[in-house]
Amino acid sequence: MDPRTKAILVLASSLVVMAPGGTPFIPAAIVLGVLLALSEGAWARAVLLPLTSAAVAAAAYLLPMALPYPVIGFVAAFAAYLLRFAAVGGVALHLLRTTTPTELTAALRAARIPRAITTSAAVMLRFLPTIATEARAVRDAMRLRGVGGWAGMLRHPVLSIERFTVPLIASSLRVAEDLSAAALLRGLGSATRPTAMHPPRLGVADLAAVGLVAALVTATVLW
Repeated sequence: MDPRTKAILVLASSLVVMAPGGTPFIPAAIVLGVLLALSEGAWARAVLLPLTSAAVAAAAYLLPMALPYPVIGFVAAFAAYLLRFAAVGGVALHLLRTTTPTELTAALRAARIPRAITTSAAVMLRFLPTIATEARAVRDAMRLRGVGGWAGMLRHPVLSIERFTVPLIASSLRVAEDLSAAALLRGLGSATRPTAMHPPRLGVADLAAVGLVAALVTATVLW
């Protein structure tokens, strides 16, 4: 699909599911996330998304019926909000896993999105995976030195957090400088609009996605 279609699916599902009264649309968003996972061959996500959503929904709606206590009510309310995030997350993961920052930037430029939003989205897609990789490297280094793991966290929580955050902040600053230099080399701050090597184009897959969303919305409204 065109990256613009993926972004619109994420935005539309977020607005509908997170809005007041958006609970009836949660199953439609979950079905959409499963179908998108199947389209890219992410079989594990296609299985885990409905199972996780079913478990969270049970905690949100069935658990208070079995144990009507104040604490259970708090857990149920938290699970109800978590269920909405899970439904939207299945659609958002498809965008993150199948769209490169270059494709997303070209699509946003083609959609006449302001440069501030385009630049922020591109930096986010490049920065977050790098920070996740750096966090895993810091965690592995702590384990090699015998200061990581749950046991060390329970014995010395403040010291463990300090040993994890200080190297992560230092690596984040280094990554931010590298991304800034790469952005300047790519002409991200230039006044001239750059030309995309592969301009985004709407196709049959985008029409199929629109038809699928229309069918899910119609079924939800009728149901």
